[in-house]
Amino acid sequence: MPEHTFRVNGEQVTVNVAGDVRLLWVLRDILGITGPKYGCGINVCKACTSHINGRAVNPCAIPVEDLQPTDEVTTIEGLPATVGKNLHPMQQAWLDHDVAQCGYCQPGQIMAAVALVRRVAAEGREITDADLDGLRNICRCGTYFRIREAIKAGAENM
Repeated sequence: MPEHTFRVNGEQVTVNVAGDVRLLWVLRDILGITGPKYGCGINVCKACTSHINGRAVNPCAIPVEDLQPTDEVTTIEGLPATVGKNLHPMQQAWLDHDVAQCGYCQPGQIMAAVALVRRVAAEGREITDADLDGLRNICRCGTYFRIREAIKAGAENM
């Protein structure tokens, strides 16, 4: 099996796996990182949303062979370390706004929200309803109103 080296949550990892294995399965089954959830496997539900080099991606659609040794994969488990705290401000906003019901989609929701807020901030503007409408993460519990409120609150503290 070929070796694939990249960074996950601040640490360099090397895995021996076929190149076409999706990153989601490498994270969950090989590395034991279970924050990114399997929802659909076809890049639709966004339950697995994580970051590669700060950009929101869906590991279920990324073959591990596409990663470079310098690529930094960040999952919900590594998100707090990006701000040097026990909880990222977006995670705290999720708690403050009582977003989670079943919680299954929440890691992906939070990772998508953080990437959105960072992108909007880099553009030098405030987050808008149109930005929030662009998030396509599916929540089967239907807590979309609370998700939107938490994103706005989290953005204020990022």
